Amino acid sequence: MISHLFFDVGGVLGTSGWGGDARARAVARFRLEEADFDRRHREVVGQWEEGRMTLDEYLDCTVFHAPRPFTREEFVTFMREQSRPLPDSVALARALAATGRYRLMTLNNESAELNAYRLERFGLAPIFAAFFSSCWLGVAKPSRRIFELALALAQAQPSRSVFIDDREQNLAPARALGMHALRFTTADALRQDLAALGVRT
Repeated sequence: MISHLFFDVGGVLGTSGWGGDARARAVARFRLEEADFDRRHREVVGQWEEGRMTLDEYLDCTVFHAPRPFTREEFVTFMREQSRPLPDSVALARALAATGRYRLMTLNNESAELNAYRLERFGLAPIFAAFFSSCWLGVAKPSRRIFELALALAQAQPSRSVFIDDREQNLAPARALGMHALRFTTADALRQDLAALGVRT
């Protein structure tokens, strides 16, 4: 019997917070030099998402290393506006939690400031028992270590646990540890995949 369900956030419960599409919109909106911004982002995103760099430090490195005709507050507001919940997925998670048969956790890569904003914006606190985020654990997917930590902290057996993510590269280490790994496409498809494992609302 499945006892624990681990959900990715960006791409499963909501839009990707600061993924490639969001950054491309930022480049267009604020007229940033794309290649320079992308290079700077890639140089520091690992530190930022693993909690070793604040949002202000990230912005200093990637955007405000030069004078800008816009404010930091305007840019942060834009970043937050890219985060939108996926209502069908959130509703499915809420229904699963309401059964009382499963412990739901998130397992995601995210910077601390955006992570806290998104958990509140998506209304996840009443649904999930714990939030295993890279910014708080100090390690990010697809590292095997973040899955080991999540399982240990949740006191979950891999064979009784399901991990849900929209990226195949993140599913592979979960499978290697013996977890059931489901690739997310839509909420309806996820509902069917979970039902095949005996997980029902």
